[in-house]
Amino acid sequence: MAGLLNALNSARTSLEVNQKSIEIIGNNISNLNTEGYSRQKAEFETYPAMNFGDFFIGQGVKITDVKREHDVFIDHQIKQKAVDFGLQDSLTRPLSELERVFNITEDNLSTDIDKFFDSLQELSADPSDLVQRNNVILQGGVLATSFNNTVNELNAIKENINDTILSKLDSINSQINEIADLNDRIYSIEIHGQTANSARDQRDMVAKSLAQTLGAQSYEDSKGMLSVQLPGGLPLVQGNMPMSISADVSGTDLQLKLHAGGVVRDIGLRNMGGEFEGLVGIRDNFIPALNDDLDKLAYELSTQVNIQHQAGGGLDSSTGNLFFSVPPNYVASPPAPPPTSTEYRDAARQISVVVTDPRKVAAGAAPNPGPPPGTVAPGDNRNALILSNIGDNYLIGGSDNFNSLFGKIAAKVGIESNQNQLSLKGAQDAMDQLENFRDGLVGVSLEEEMISLIQFQRGFESSAKFLSTVDEMMSTVMGIKR
Repeated sequence: MAGLLNALNSARTSLEVNQKSIEIIGNNISNLNTEGYSRQKAEFETYPAMNFGDFFIGQGVKITDVKREHDVFIDHQIKQKAVDFGLQDSLTRPLSELERVFNITEDNLSTDIDKFFDSLQELSADPSDLVQRNNVILQGGVLATSFNNTVNELNAIKENINDTILSKLDSINSQINEIADLNDRIYSIEIHGQTANSARDQRDMVAKSLAQTLGAQSYEDSKGMLSVQLPGGLPLVQGNMPMSISADVSGTDLQLKLHAGGVVRDIGLRNMGGEFEGLVGIRDNFIPALNDDLDKLAYELSTQVNIQHQAGGGLDSSTGNLFFSVPPNYVASPPAPPPTSTEYRDAARQISVVVTDPRKVAAGAAPNPGPPPGTVAPGDNRNALILSNIGDNYLIGGSDNFNSLFGKIAAKVGIESNQNQLSLKGAQDAMDQLENFRDGLVGVSLEEEMISLIQFQRGFESSAKFLSTVDEMMSTVMGIKR
């Protein structure tokens, strides 16, 4: 009778284990399309055998744990590639906006430069025509406005980048808090010998998201808690203690700050990765470099036109008239040294046409100062010809005229955008390959789960048959005793 009771117990444990295994498989199948879900698998262990005469009899089977399939190396690689993908993905929108500003179509700053010098060429054909003179002023105004608008658009792009960063801060702080909470939950579960599979999957997904946005690096400690930090080493999560990130905004300036244990630290570019590195880098480095080139172009154009315009005479015989406003940091000291970046600053933002009277447009050569003072002949076009040729003949730094310098600015944006598209595609392909590799290793395969389902279904049926057989045997024995 004792042997039948042992057999009955073995049948019971087998039935329970097969049933629980089917439940685990069902959970895997139901999470087939859940992002970041890791396949779960029951761990089996036999009950200790009992001494029965001269040999040992097994006591059945039990499930000791439900493990999740996990590959630390692949997970680390995915997080690293998420940083690269986040960096390249964040650059796409700002660069597309910059391509619109520095476009290579017929309607751009280079076109306005050409139209301005063309108007001077047309004036040289009829220097006494007030309509042509007024057209020069109008085209100069269009050119100055084009410079102003381009600077404004660059500032608008910087503000858009700031808005993008601000819009992500709440989500980032929420994710930092979530990892700290998950750390606490995982520790509380696993300290009792259980495995927090779902919480670990969720924590890995949040850590991957932080890697993509901030370039955050994560390391698991001996307690199973995930420590998260910025690339420069500043902490984001330590155990169950979350930090937070805030922003100070002043105009187009935005400074990120980390609040950690009552201490506030500035987060510079070296402490960033992923999307924020791309956004802050293009805002603080790439766009200012474009603005400097634009200031250089506006400074050189307005200065050279002014110098020659002052050297000529207007229809009213006036001389020394400025055409464009003097750049805000202009330094005139004979002989003039090469301008510096400090002198160039804000030239594009503040350029404007200051001549308003068409008669003061210096199309002719300067009259003899006298005595008696000379006059400018109505048909004198000598200075207009010189002014019209500045666009082609004057070389900035001895190498570029105005249009070729603008072309270099536009090319810089185009090359950066093309490189971004190539790098983004490469990062996306790498991410897809790693995700597919991960899914092949630890993801749910419907075919494998169906095979396992059939296996444990047959096991359950066999266990039930075994249990029924033992029950009949016990009934038979009980009948004999009666």
